[in-house]
Amino acid sequence: MKKEIIKIQDLKRNFKMGDEIVHALKGISFTIHEGEFVTIMGSSGSGKSTMLNILGCLDQPSSGTYEIDEIDVKELSRNDLARIRNKKIGFIFQSYNLLPRTTSIENAELPLIYNNTVSTEERHKRAVEALKLVGLGERLDHTPAQLSGGQQQRVAIARSLVNDPVVILADEATGNLDTRTSYEIMSLFQKLNRNGKTIVFVTHEPDIAAFSSRTIVLKDGNIIKDESNQNVQDAAKALAELPKGD
Repeated sequence: MKKEIIKIQDLKRNFKMGDEIVHALKGISFTIHEGEFVTIMGSSGSGKSTMLNILGCLDQPSSGTYEIDEIDVKELSRNDLARIRNKKIGFIFQSYNLLPRTTSIENAELPLIYNNTVSTEERHKRAVEALKLVGLGERLDHTPAQLSGGQQQRVAIARSLVNDPVVILADEATGNLDTRTSYEIMSLFQKLNRNGKTIVFVTHEPDIAAFSSRTIVLKDGNIIKDESNQNVQDAAKALAELPKGD
């Protein structure tokens, strides 16, 4: 049996809004094993953003348990949570979140800057390797303004890989991209997954979810569907089949 990377049991998250209590997550449970590629879907208000914030150790549940890489996050201090974010999680955002006046390599190095166990030389080497892996070996010294949207997202993916995380969390990572570029990025995610990376991808687009091996659907704070994808689409093939003008 593969290792449990994410284990959630009876997770609840409540928010106080004025005099009302909003139940964003209503006692959900699921496990994600090493090497899975899972999409989390749901319309606005379904709880998927709350779920992502908890998975990323940016927020704590009101009750229930969340374990990442066999560590229960419930009693952890803010500093401990920051260490888990830095060492175990690779984040990728819809808006890329790159520093505008810095090069691809400097952006990719960012997660390692606060890791005092990694030397400057090692940090540089890992960033170069990650950028080559995502196909940007020729763009190391380019700033975000000199890159297309798809290339900027590749820098963000490289940045998520440099600390060799146990899981990559992607939040609507293709949301700002056209179809062709989205499929290019999904092809890259599938390649990373084939190489053993565990990926959790939040999306509202069914065609993007079709590239993952499992889909969890949230509605009103509950899981209404959690099933394996019996017909995983090949993103590289889908890209090749797009009309040339698309």
